[in-house]
Amino acid sequence: MPDRILLRAGHVLSMDPAVGDLPQGDVLIEDGKITAVEPDISADAEVLDMTGRIVIPGFVDTHRHTWEASIRNVAPDATLDDYFVDILDSFAPLYTPEDVYAANLAGSLECLNAGITTLVDWSHINNTPAHPDAAIQALTETGIRAQYAYGSANTSLADYWFDSKIAIPGDDVRRIRTAYFSSDDGLLTMGLATRGPGFCTNDVVTAEWALARELGIPITVHVAMGRLAGRFGMVKQLQGLGLLGPDTTYVHCCYFSEEEWQLVADSGGTVSIAPQVEEQMGHGWPPVMKAIEYGLRPSLSIDVVTTVPGDMFTQIRAAFGAERARVNADCWKANLPVPETMLTARQMLEIATRNGAHVAGVEDRTGSLTPGKRADVVAIDATALNVAPVHDAAAAVTLSADVSNVDTVIVDGVIHKRAGRLVADVDRARRLVQESRDRLLAAKEAKSAA
Repeated sequence: MPDRILLRAGHVLSMDPAVGDLPQGDVLIEDGKITAVEPDISADAEVLDMTGRIVIPGFVDTHRHTWEASIRNVAPDATLDDYFVDILDSFAPLYTPEDVYAANLAGSLECLNAGITTLVDWSHINNTPAHPDAAIQALTETGIRAQYAYGSANTSLADYWFDSKIAIPGDDVRRIRTAYFSSDDGLLTMGLATRGPGFCTNDVVTAEWALARELGIPITVHVAMGRLAGRFGMVKQLQGLGLLGPDTTYVHCCYFSEEEWQLVADSGGTVSIAPQVEEQMGHGWPPVMKAIEYGLRPSLSIDVVTTVPGDMFTQIRAAFGAERARVNADCWKANLPVPETMLTARQMLEIATRNGAHVAGVEDRTGSLTPGKRADVVAIDATALNVAPVHDAAAAVTLSADVSNVDTVIVDGVIHKRAGRLVADVDRARRLVQESRDRLLAAKEAKSAA
């Protein structure tokens, strides 16, 4: 008999135009797959009562340095320039594989708790071959859907971020691909987290792009952000090297020229925007509407919990508020009405779910509540005082709800949060990440004293 779960009588926002919204609907899950989304389903199954719940696809975070969970809020007032010194040149060289494991364990559980069911783990902490093994072990144990994006080491800012001549080690990337990702159909998949032109020599850039394409894995790269990289014209440089392609995700994109936007769109590239970080740390304005203008489907990401919260609700509101403020101000100055393309609350939910799955390369299996897709489902408690009464269910999720309202989280048909509580050893994860924090702080202090 198949393993069945029936989500009964929720307000279903499927994010699939063919399925639509069901003000009262059921979702049937069989062996990890959504098999039906209908107003009323009868089935022999474990029934979860979704009365008073808004049922949505899981959120997708398309760019997070999960290894930094151990140093949460250590740089609350940092700019991007500060981050390079305070985090990548100070804490990163001190990380052991045990620190990476602890951070990825706690960080991916944090995602699940917040309704993020898919994560792109941008892991530029591979100081030894044991570091990526530790990161992947933690992701595997928590059961989150994730793309593990293998990045460089970070043992020296000078070596890895200023015209670096050190490429990501191809032999170890191949080892990881063979050991953990022989199939691209699993809960965990693999990508390559590259630094790109301006940070590396052209030989390194070309070698890393070639490595990813040899292995058939997607590429993810930070571009066009802040005082330094905002001036690199990185996409233009990539075009000059003949490297643009549909396998590349461009993160931030705050200072793209019009030409670069068109190059990304024409090449089939994808875009990840981290609004709270971009506004707070000086990357630039989050260009959500600009991406849409060029026919792209922007996604949202958290980036660094050293400086911002780790939930998707924050990112949705940061993007929604910043973009509408910018457009309203421009229209006021020009004495023009706001455009019909102004972002909507409903649109933000699509960006945080379907668009995220598109950018992470898993839209065929998640991102909407579509029969045939894997069951990555989140239920929001709409009876809570900060959400009720509900007039517009999508707006209730994007503009009112927060992490405390995430009632149920299912990934690949497995329940990871039930009745508001994680189904996991949270005490162990907390203990390990606190021990990691203490170890890192002591190592930093000893390094400073030496």
